[in-house]
Amino acid sequence: MTLKAGQRVVLAADTRLTDSDEVSGVVVGFLSLAAGTGGTVEHVVGHQDESDDVREYERLKSLLDAFGREMPMESRRQLEEKVDSLESAWKAFQEQAPRVSVRVRFDNGFILDGADEGVFVPA
Repeated sequence: MTLKAGQRVVLAADTRLTDSDEVSGVVVGFLSLAAGTGGTVEHVVGHQDESDDVREYERLKSLLDAFGREMPMESRRQLEEKVDSLESAWKAFQEQAPRVSVRVRFDNGFILDGADEGVFVPA
């Protein structure tokens, strides 16, 4: 599911927003929003968490594709070996679904920012 800015949504489950609060050693409670609390999506952000190995694979693969034919054989072989060694990280990255977070302004005035889109359902 991909949410869009301006879309009405509701929380799919009770969502705890804070840890227990204590006053003088006595737990006084915590803050939660109830399932079904409605709001409007203000902002959607897609995240792709690339590791250093993934970035290095992209850089070296691009170099190999662009200039590999013109390189001396030994340099090309070393570059191909390095690309091959990083390929497993690249494949694992490709199999990941990108994480999407949203900013939702609830009808009660609360704003929840950076929340995973999976905790909301369209209203």
